[in-house]
Amino acid sequence: MKKKMLAITLTASMLMGLGVAAVPVYAEDDGEPYKAALLLNGTLGDKSFFDSANEGLTALQEELGEDVFTFKVEQMGATSADESNWEPTLYDYCDDGSYDVIICGTYQMLDALINASTDYPDQKFIYFDEAFDFSAGGENVYNVMYKENEVSYLVGAAAALMTIDEDLEKVDPSNSIIGFLGGMENSVIKDFLIGYVEGALAVNEDIQVAIAYVGDFYDSASGKDLALAQYQNGVDVGFNVAGSAGLGQIEAAGDADKYAFGVDSDQAALLPDYAEYIPTSALKNVGNSLIRAIKLDMEDELEYGVLEYLGLAEDGVDLVEDEHYEEIVPEDIREVVADLKQQIIDGDIVVDTTLGDNAISTEDFDAIIESVQLK
Repeated sequence: MKKKMLAITLTASMLMGLGVAAVPVYAEDDGEPYKAALLLNGTLGDKSFFDSANEGLTALQEELGEDVFTFKVEQMGATSADESNWEPTLYDYCDDGSYDVIICGTYQMLDALINASTDYPDQKFIYFDEAFDFSAGGENVYNVMYKENEVSYLVGAAAALMTIDEDLEKVDPSNSIIGFLGGMENSVIKDFLIGYVEGALAVNEDIQVAIAYVGDFYDSASGKDLALAQYQNGVDVGFNVAGSAGLGQIEAAGDADKYAFGVDSDQAALLPDYAEYIPTSALKNVGNSLIRAIKLDMEDELEYGVLEYLGLAEDGVDLVEDEHYEEIVPEDIREVVADLKQQIIDGDIVVDTTLGDNAISTEDFDAIIESVQLK
């Protein structure tokens, strides 16, 4: 891999003389841009974190210019028929040898990345949304994960309060039933779920949660069927954590005239025809994390061989709090959510997690979920 050295093209004193703030401008001394490859084990258009990753790199390219940073996105598909091509495609990009960093994510790419990072020790990789197995090596892998449990705690609290709010037309305040639609029952989705349940319990001890899993992250038709069944069984506020499959819950919310919280991207903005059913979205700021990592790498300051968790305090996750959110979610509920958010940032509330060294035990996780799960 060729080594890129970066320089500041305008000094602070020159910028001050021009009457503008001192902003670093990256430049390549070999005349070639820093080059990244984004390999998606899915497709763009998921209105979720694959789109977020692509949008982050697009924003970085627009900020720095294509003469400084450029990238290519490879959409490898998400179906079972596509899976056999994921590892060969990753190897093709490694063989190319022209990419400063190759980016991929999710648990489904873990084995392929372990193999590629071992076979190509001089190739750098960024891996997001699943923990890399550093016992297998990985000195050339930067691993970033997100404290989705923190932001889903806020969603759970908002959902539990909304479902008993007598002023909201789309809810039946006589019961306390909210919904959760996951893609697959893996550790990341469980991390969303434990935060969602604990946030709901924090504000409504009588809460019940209808829980369903699609079995994949692309079958929106199945997602819609499962969500419709939840709405028919008393759910009036749901939360989708299922990638493209989760779009089915949003469509079901429209059909049932209920609510569905979005995830990973601002789904109310991305799906304007369904915005009235989406109170807000839990953001997993994949794009922001990739911008941060690549800028650090361009300055030779990104540490490889480590796993980093980014939460509310680090802007790795967040809740969309815009005019749309203010229009749908009553002020008293928003005030509770804002207070809980600050308590998490300050460390006064520590949300249980299913990830990492501090993961809740399987027995404790099961006990908490069973205590609220709608039978």
